[in-house]
Amino acid sequence: MLGKLFGKSAERPAADPHVLPAPRGRGNKTYPLRALGDARVLTLIEAADVGDWDAVKDALAPFDLGRDHLVLGELAELDGVEEWIGRAVERDKEHRATALLISGARHIKWGWDARTSARAVDVSREQWKIFHERLHIAEEQLFEAAELRPDWGTPWRQLLTSGRGMSLGADINETRFDAALRRDPLDLDVHVEWVSQLQPRWGGEPGQAVTFAREAAARAPEGHRLGCVIAMAHIEDWVESERHDCLHTPAIQAELRDAAQRSILHPDYERRPGWQADFNMFAMALALASESTAARRVFHELDGAYTSWPWKYMSNPEKAYARFRRHV
Repeated sequence: MLGKLFGKSAERPAADPHVLPAPRGRGNKTYPLRALGDARVLTLIEAADVGDWDAVKDALAPFDLGRDHLVLGELAELDGVEEWIGRAVERDKEHRATALLISGARHIKWGWDARTSARAVDVSREQWKIFHERLHIAEEQLFEAAELRPDWGTPWRQLLTSGRGMSLGADINETRFDAALRRDPLDLDVHVEWVSQLQPRWGGEPGQAVTFAREAAARAPEGHRLGCVIAMAHIEDWVESERHDCLHTPAIQAELRDAAQRSILHPDYERRPGWQADFNMFAMALALASESTAARRVFHELDGAYTSWPWKYMSNPEKAYARFRRHV
């Protein structure tokens, strides 16, 4: 029946030799995705974990760090990168742009770690000080990386996050958003970041993000991952709402179902390293909307693979994922 509903995409894609196997002995049949589910990314993380810059550069060969936000994100999340990446920035002139990009992305994540996810009124003066110090370093490094490699989009995506954290204002962030889109007008990660920027908690207006997401997704060809921006816009609306059932409408269910069919469930969708993050966006949005048909297919394709984004909006993210998965 699923094949009739969704066409060729109901078939399993050909085996990828770089795919990491799911861990054995999964009690609830769910597991956190490791290294984007890719053995090459795992090699990269292991090299970065021990501070081996030469090995990091070798492991980066299959990827374009100037465009691949997910691979860059894996390095930014890794504790300890900040302890050695500065040496690479200073010593490796040939690969200085790459080192600056990694260091800048890491300093943003490191800065948010210091600030924590607490409400602004609950963040101490010392936490704010460290937060801004680290973001200031990130901004300098990312701007230099962008200057050295004007074709790269990832520095501008990172600068959107630091700009929001430093409250630089709408004009500056819009300039950065435009710069990112000039590099890739269909960049999903940039659009998702802007969906966050348009939320009322960051100065946007109610409904603004969903309107933006609809216009963006309409420009994307079928099978493009940009359709995920629809899912994220509705998730962000749920975060802002005081009603847990705010997405329980036939119109939203139909919109999410259609967006999934036109993007991640379309035969032309490309499963690159970390594709599970795209599916997790739709899994959460569809589950929050109590949509069952497409949600069942999305969870089936994930086969228990869980990514912290966007489930981290919930108090017990992995448990929430497992609970919704059981229900569909």
